Amino acid sequence: MFVAIFSIILIIIDQFTKYLVVTNIANENPVVLIDNFLKLYYIENRGAAFGILQGFRSLFTVITILVLLFLIVFLIRNYNKVPFIYLVSFSLLIGGTIGNFIDRIRLHYVVDFISMRFFGHDFAIFNFADMFIVLGTVLISIGIVLHDNKR
Repeated sequence: MFVAIFSIILIIIDQFTKYLVVTNIANENPVVLIDNFLKLYYIENRGAAFGILQGFRSLFTVITILVLLFLIVFLIRNYNKVPFIYLVSFSLLIGGTIGNFIDRIRLHYVVDFISMRFFGHDFAIFNFADMFIVLGTVLISIGIVLHDNKR
């Protein structure tokens, strides 16, 4: 139940922030939040991470459905045996994956809008769903080190 509720909250956060960007920033100049570090843009990403594989929407659909099915089946079979850090991780992965999947199905692209600059270099423009996926992956890595490494 925790995973479902947390995932739904994350999907709402992702979709609401994208709605705000579409209604307030699309066709406008970037919004500078922190000079030379953080800006908000409106970008239509028709590819995967960093805009690669543009035009492969069917492939993304199949991969997304397979990943979601794997996570859900794994959770159904192992929910009471899984450490809490994995439940949070899977929630983040499911919420982020569904957030971007909604865009791909509804709009045929993903709305990206957060732009960061590190040490004079621009990082890829991303959204909250992307952050949830990355954070979920990092937490899985931490879980492996903390819970699955017997040493």
